[in-house]
Amino acid sequence: MVESRTLGQVQEEILNTVRKSQAAVIDALQTWTATVRSITPELPDVNVPFADKLPKPQELVATAYNFAEQLLASQRKFAEDVLQATAPLLPGKEDAPARKNGSAAK
Repeated sequence: MVESRTLGQVQEEILNTVRKSQAAVIDALQTWTATVRSITPELPDVNVPFADKLPKPQELVATAYNFAEQLLASQRKFAEDVLQATAPLLPGKEDAPARKNGSAAK
């Protein structure tokens, strides 16, 4: 039997699966971290020169994802512009502009 699902439903199922997988990984990492902390001795603080000038891991993640969001938005706009520019070539477009060589589109 063929199952009829919309693209939106398939995308939502994929996103739910990804979220569940991510949650399972986070749970495993928390368990692993707790185990490692319980069996390792506490280490002394180490003074690294200029360590306070380095970005924090959270800042690195935020910066990387902000850049990725901007890049993805730019790519989306480009794809939409390509679709708009080529729309007159699609079947059923009677109002297609004349070709560059001067002949009308047929």
